[in-house]
Amino acid sequence: MSIDKSLRRKNSLQRSRNVLNRGERIKVLQDEERWPEGRSPYGLPKVRVLKIAKKAKKAAKEETAEAAPEEGGEKKAEKK
Repeated sequence: MSIDKSLRRKNSLQRSRNVLNRGERIKVLQDEERWPEGRSPYGLPKVRVLKIAKKAKKAAKEETAEAAPEEGGEKKAEKK
């Protein structure tokens, strides 16, 4: 049973995948200079797939959370 088009995510193909197709594996090998010219496209070596982690938002939230208590502490000290 397939999923309805209205329930699909728009960026479903933009996530990282665990398996690359043959063309993508050859391209990665060429980028890493591990692909000799004239080699057969069959029996390719394994290629590691790097997953991109999005940590920028967490870091920004932590910085704002750290800044907020410091400002509150200074205000309390000024009142005394």
